[in-house]
Amino acid sequence: MTFDLEYNSERPLMIIPEYGRHIQKMVDHCVALEDEEERNKMAKAIVDVMGNLQPHLRDVPDFKHKLWDQLYIMSDFKLDAKSPYPIPSREELQEKPERLPYPKYASKYRYYGNNIQTMIDVALSWEEGEKKEALVYTIANHMKKCYLNWNKDTVDDAIIFNHLYDLSDGKLDLRNSEEELSETKNLLKKRNSQGQNNSKNHKKQNNNNHKNRKRY
Repeated sequence: MTFDLEYNSERPLMIIPEYGRHIQKMVDHCVALEDEEERNKMAKAIVDVMGNLQPHLRDVPDFKHKLWDQLYIMSDFKLDAKSPYPIPSREELQEKPERLPYPKYASKYRYYGNNIQTMIDVALSWEEGEKKEALVYTIANHMKKCYLNWNKDTVDDAIIFNHLYDLSDGKLDLRNSEEELSETKNLLKKRNSQGQNNSKNHKKQNNNNHKNRKRY
C-alpha cells in the first residue's frame, strides 16, 4: 500500500472517525482487493487492529460482533468478505427504532411519584384479604410521607384516602376507614433523621477528603 500526500480539504469524510484515517484507508484497500482469500485475511487483520484501538470494548458482550459490524459500515457495505456473524445491511442501520411509550405520571398528584401508581396496580391485582389490606395501608402511609416531603407540615388522612381513591379509579376506598395512618410527627421525624444522617455522612466524607489531601 502506498499513500500519496493529501490535504484534509481533499479527503472524504470518515464514516467512523474514532478509528482514524489509516484504518479507513485499510478498509478501502480491502474492498478493492480482487483475491477473495487475500480479502478475507485482510478483513480479519483489520478487525484485530480495531480491537486493539478500542480496549475498553473488550468487556462488552459480543465484542467481536460489534467490530465486524463496524467494518462493514466503514466499507459502506461494499466489503465482500466472510464474517463469523450475520452481515448487517444498510436498511437495518437506517431503520428507525420503535417509538417508546410516554412515561405515565400519577396524573395531577405528581408529588407522589411514578412508583405509587405501580404499587396501586399491584394492590389491585391481589385477592381480597389481610395481605391486600395491609398493602393498601402501606401505600397510603407512603403517600402521606411523600405528601409531607413535598412542602407540607401536616396533612389530614382524609386527603390521602381521597387521592388513593382517585388514583385507583375508585377501587381502593379507605374513606370510611376508622384506622388512622402514621402520625405526621413520626413521618417528619423520619424525614429529619434521614436528612441529618445524609448531612453527617456528607461532612464526614468532606473531612476524609481534606485529610487525604493533607497527606499528599
